[in-house]
Amino acid sequence: MVDALYIHVPFCHARCLYCDFDSRACRDGAAYDAFARAMAACIERLGTAGVLAWCRTAYIGGGTPSVLGEGLVEIVRAVRAAAPELVEFSCEANPESFSAELAARLAEVGATRVSLGVQSFDDRELRALGRLHSADTARQAIAAARAAGLAVSCDLMCGIPLQTETSWGASLEAAVATEVSHVSVYPLTIEEGTPFASKVSRGALVEPDEDFQAWCMEEARRRLMGAGMHPYEVASYARPGAECAHNIAYWTGKSYLGLGRSAASMLDRATYGSLREVLGLPAACDTAARIRFVQTTDALPGVGADAPAYDVEEMTAREAAAEDLMLGMRMARGVDEGLLARAREVIGAGALDAAVDEALHRGLAVWADADGAHRLAPTHDGWLLGNELYGLLWNLASC
Repeated sequence: MVDALYIHVPFCHARCLYCDFDSRACRDGAAYDAFARAMAACIERLGTAGVLAWCRTAYIGGGTPSVLGEGLVEIVRAVRAAAPELVEFSCEANPESFSAELAARLAEVGATRVSLGVQSFDDRELRALGRLHSADTARQAIAAARAAGLAVSCDLMCGIPLQTETSWGASLEAAVATEVSHVSVYPLTIEEGTPFASKVSRGALVEPDEDFQAWCMEEARRRLMGAGMHPYEVASYARPGAECAHNIAYWTGKSYLGLGRSAASMLDRATYGSLREVLGLPAACDTAARIRFVQTTDALPGVGADAPAYDVEEMTAREAAAEDLMLGMRMARGVDEGLLARAREVIGAGALDAAVDEALHRGLAVWADADGAHRLAPTHDGWLLGNELYGLLWNLASC
């Protein structure tokens, strides 16, 4: 059973200086239309086969999906027809390509949420990142989405060129002032092969200051919580009821299907077996409990003459259990005793209990009651030192 659907749109109007995502700069309307038609046809085929019958969330990302314009509307329409049980439907957008008309059309055909790549409300910082929009354009896009009845998430980035403590605080306050219901906060990383990486190697740009970024993350937590948003996962804050259900599916071991080049999927063995033929997947070995695969070509399953290709990773039951623990601890609520009991059966009580005891001893986790259950939850130090906590749990995959 597929619980969540991700669709990757590979186009942007221009590539930002820090970006290493699988996207290409393109302003060719014919290419946009061809992609949208192919994706809609693929989704219709999957819907006919019942692949998405029980899907609960959908997310269209990229790239910049909003560059497709009416093509994005047609993809949303196709998904809604193929996945009648959806409770949340998110679309990513950049402010410069997100109009009031597009917002209204997306809401009309069944999108419920838009995630806007704002990054900063400071025009100098936006230019330094290579972004095409201004702070005013971002505010207008947020207002248009809210006026259309869409829930709005705003992405902000810290540690970017020209950013100061004052400007970071101003961006946080600007986001709050727009009355968005969700904010995701990310530190800038310098990725190999990007223009920023080239600048760093030439000495034209300094690496982001990790201490400053840590301060920014703490300041975001303080200000956003003060504005009524709670940190429900490591990088995201939401008003009550506005948490991103699609992201939560990733962190809680739900099966998800990705369509489009570089889109990732993760299915349990039974679901993988049932979808092999319709997706054109290779056989999995008998020991695989969970299979993750990434599409490596533009071809879509069942559309056109070419078949898609995939990179496939098979996981044992032990690896899957360790991954569930690691990803579950990205959530503020942590993992419940039921998941710990299942992991204990697969991993072994000695190894699991030793890892839990170490997390507790090091102050990375604590026992807490949340969502009506007794849970192992990350502490504030566990949130700050996430890599240590996640590594401790992922090491259970091979103990």
